[in-house]
Amino acid sequence: MVHCLPKRNYLCFVHNSIENSWHLLNLDHVPSLTRPVSTIAGHGLILFKSVGGVPIRLSVCNPFTGWFHPLLPLLRKPRINPAVGVIEGGPNRFQLYVAGGMSEAASSDATSYEPTLETFDSKSNKWTIIGSMPVEFAVRLTVWTPNESVYSNGVLYWMTSARAYSIMGFEIGSSKWAELSVPMGDTLEFASLVTLGGKLAVVGGVHGGYVVVWERGDDGEWVIIEKMACELGNRFMSTKCVGIEGRVCLYKEIGSGMMVWRSDEDSEDKWVWNSIEGYNRVSGKRISITANKKNFNKAKKFYRDYSQNN
Repeated sequence: MVHCLPKRNYLCFVHNSIENSWHLLNLDHVPSLTRPVSTIAGHGLILFKSVGGVPIRLSVCNPFTGWFHPLLPLLRKPRINPAVGVIEGGPNRFQLYVAGGMSEAASSDATSYEPTLETFDSKSNKWTIIGSMPVEFAVRLTVWTPNESVYSNGVLYWMTSARAYSIMGFEIGSSKWAELSVPMGDTLEFASLVTLGGKLAVVGGVHGGYVVVWERGDDGEWVIIEKMACELGNRFMSTKCVGIEGRVCLYKEIGSGMMVWRSDEDSEDKWVWNSIEGYNRVSGKRISITANKKNFNKAKKFYRDYSQNN
């Protein structure tokens, strides 16, 4: 598990679930006017995007080696603050999708949104415009999409939070867009998309302190598959949610710890909630947030061993 904090120099905290310990990498080579968008887990990379009201530029970084690489060439259509999606296509390939965004020519008098979608293929190393999109989708993805995308069964999804939560979906094969409703979308205190066993799921905070997980069935209906106890859920209202295959992580501030929902080691059909102490304390002891070669090598070894065994 990797978590980045936007400081003057980026700090990257890596959790070793075997030792239940945090390790710190200092990403001082990452430019200050960038922020992390998503992991590209199968390649051990973090995707970054430029910020500051300028046309987006994307870069990738390996936090364990310090390698930082801007993706060139630039997008075919310069755009500001678009939604970004990631699809991993195997060990030697990934694809990025950029949707919506404000046109570079937009002025303060008349904002113009870019109703197109383009994709980057790491194998061909080029951007391609693959089609248009509804203008209202471009607006929502530009203004109301703070979270990363998820990919499930041929569709790339983004969560939007305009008034009620809703989901924008782009079907890769047909190049068609669709909007999905979110269960209790007008009352949730937070909502995030994850995939569980390849299926699309929503994790949401319900008034009263519950955290609920819904899974979308083959018939398009949402079904509750988990509800966190109220006494635990109250700790994570107005929270952040990160989903990786086989795990759902909830936290307010990662330094104060998190809850992880994952399959039980003794039974893959049974899922349980486990707590992880924050990066500022391990086994009750405060740790230094100063990067050093020992921590770097331990984190790198953990990642290498983890990649080989998973």
